[in-house]
Amino acid sequence: MAARSEDTSSDGRPDPTGFQSPWNRPPRRRDQPALSRELIVTEALALLDSDGIEALSMRKLGARLAAGATSLYTHVANKDELLALVVDQVFGELPLPPAEGAEDPKVWRATVVDCADSVRAAILRHPWMVSVIGDVGMVYLGPNWLRVSEALLALMEAAGFELVEGNDAMSAVMGYTIGTACVEAAWLSALTRSGQDERVWMEQLLPAVLEATKSHPRLHRLYTTQVQQEVNEGSRDNSFIRGVGVILDGIEAARAAQGKG
Repeated sequence: MAARSEDTSSDGRPDPTGFQSPWNRPPRRRDQPALSRELIVTEALALLDSDGIEALSMRKLGARLAAGATSLYTHVANKDELLALVVDQVFGELPLPPAEGAEDPKVWRATVVDCADSVRAAILRHPWMVSVIGDVGMVYLGPNWLRVSEALLALMEAAGFELVEGNDAMSAVMGYTIGTACVEAAWLSALTRSGQDERVWMEQLLPAVLEATKSHPRLHRLYTTQVQQEVNEGSRDNSFIRGVGVILDGIEAARAAQGKG
């Protein structure tokens, strides 16, 4: 990140923490009035969605905006900062989970499942996120993710969780969600590059998997029954929802053991 003589907060006053993020630094002087951080982020998102992470460069992005790369640096410090801004824009697509009715365990569970599924869906819509979501350290300071996180904590508080307890629970759910979605997105990207249909590819692959697992009875039974059924249904959704359910079951069991359930 480019050094400056003074760290400032979003209102232009000196930032006592001395830490800069893309969201607490005020805009710099604009050499091109038509160019803005919002426009740069929007165009970068379109480029990433159409061409993938390998296609993103400040030079190529500048060409799409009819501006030089140096003009982009007026608004974003570097490519890593740009990626953090774009990822947060994706998080802005997420609906905020409501806290109403969360005192009913069925309601808070359903709301958490819906939220997890919306995060998964966002990553699958933007598969380039697989390459950056673990590397962009500032992304969880973005205003959109902070709003989602605050809403999730409010949901858990309404469900009777203490603050740290609720945060730990949501960290477990989101860790599972992001990890699973990243694996799915990578798989779907590989399918797209191969030109193969997912169901056809899985049907072609399954006999080889069954043959390879013959000497591993539990794996063989798993692929012969549940996995084969899901291949036939052409669905990854069931497995994901079951996984979230396992985590929520564990959270509820831990609370019950502590006399909180």
